[in-house]
Amino acid sequence: MPVPPAQPRRLLVTGAAGFIGANFVHHWHARFPHDPLVVLDVLTYAGRRGTLAPLEAQGALTFVHDDIGNGPLVRELLATHHITHVVHFAAESHVDRSIAAPDTFVRTNVWGTHTLLEAARAVWCQGGRWREGVRFHHISTDEVFGALGAHDAPFTEASPYHPSSPYSASKAGADHLVRAAGNTYGLPYVITHCANNYGPYQHTEKLLPHMLRRALMGEKLPLYGDGLQQREWLHVHDHCAMLERVLLAPGVEGESFNLAGYDERTNLDAVTQLCAVLDARFGADPLLASRYPACPAARGEPCISLLAHVTDRPGHDRRYALNGDKLRTRLGIGPRIPFAQGLADTVDWYLANAGW
Repeated sequence: MPVPPAQPRRLLVTGAAGFIGANFVHHWHARFPHDPLVVLDVLTYAGRRGTLAPLEAQGALTFVHDDIGNGPLVRELLATHHITHVVHFAAESHVDRSIAAPDTFVRTNVWGTHTLLEAARAVWCQGGRWREGVRFHHISTDEVFGALGAHDAPFTEASPYHPSSPYSASKAGADHLVRAAGNTYGLPYVITHCANNYGPYQHTEKLLPHMLRRALMGEKLPLYGDGLQQREWLHVHDHCAMLERVLLAPGVEGESFNLAGYDERTNLDAVTQLCAVLDARFGADPLLASRYPACPAARGEPCISLLAHVTDRPGHDRRYALNGDKLRTRLGIGPRIPFAQGLADTVDWYLANAGW
């Protein structure tokens, strides 16, 4: 078991009841059980407090049900809990929802981030001097860079921003605010941009769990356009391990890191593989047919037969990919979970956690 540091880190994790945030909290507590954790989540449709219930029952964290836009509360949390690290996951993240309701994304992703930054400045910076050992870690996305052509090199940390949706534009705005706080006020910050995440606890509005749920229910699998939009996939457990390495790295304040998956594949390919895994699970476990009789696999038919191409969404980026060489070279870490293994593990997790 890891030994406690001489001066324990005290983390405030925003959006901790969401997909990546919850995985990170579980990861961090397993790695550093002596570090106090305060988690802040407003519990929108995408947040589930139950995801953190085992840790909460152990007294391993302090859960605060509130909004990152509540400046007085955030300042109080930073001060009373002597927070040393803000790990900022909280965000509206579903592109389709951003197209339908952009105001929510601007309010949460831009204004919410600004509120956190101002709270950090008020508590951590006195007389122009920042408290030693503090850091603001902002989790961002590859989508801020826009789309790549089929033969373009992956984005580096120096690539210009070119967001295509209200979601990516709001995340780009948040990134700029974090950098501005560093340049103007001296905030010790780090920004990480991650590839497309997948794994346990992901909301069923996202591609893989969405398609899995619909296949189990025997419903059509709606795939935008021709399905050849290309994404780079990163298992959430790999993402958490990378975040740990960046968070603990000395001398990286004021920098950004790409957290690449190095596994590009089309949405059509990802869904096809998902269906193949599900078919295999039904073949190996006859009880699944009684639990999900509407699924084609319950009748020995392939789940991919449910595939239905639908009208593409507006502004749909064709390809994302990140160059993660900086992370590998500087901090010695990259993805470790192959997509085939990660996908199979993810399907097994959802089948074992049907209530999700």
